[in-house]
Amino acid sequence: MSTKDSPERAVSRLEGPPARLLVIQAPYYAEVVGGMRRGAAAVLEQAGATVETVDVAGAYELPAALRMALKRGGWDGFLLLGCVVRGETDHYTFICDAVCQGVMAISAETGVPLGFGLLTVDTLDQAIARSRDDRMNKGAEAAHALLGQLVLARRWSA
Repeated sequence: MSTKDSPERAVSRLEGPPARLLVIQAPYYAEVVGGMRRGAAAVLEQAGATVETVDVAGAYELPAALRMALKRGGWDGFLLLGCVVRGETDHYTFICDAVCQGVMAISAETGVPLGFGLLTVDTLDQAIARSRDDRMNKGAEAAHALLGQLVLARRWSA
């Protein structure tokens, strides 16, 4: 991938063995997360990856599930999908901060190829707009980011 390539669309097909990927999703907003998962699935299928999907209760559980999956092993990379919609209390801020900090800590510590598709929005309409089957699908964007990280990991481990 050259620096002039669009990073979110640079990888269409992985070289080497098919990647084994785990999607960890928090389907509290099932329509939204389902749309993101469909967008991601199209990207990952085109890349020749095999994909397994697990559900967690909510966004807050994403970092712990990622940590458990890393301990178990067997996957080349991970895609996290979820959605948090702002409400009338501070709950939104605490959840978003905790999830982002938890995922970033694991990512920085392990260097695992990771795509992070957590929508943090003010309204459900905003989330739906970002999970449609079009170019703005944030699940597809997170899948492209994951593939880019996977290419980098394979290049540097060779």
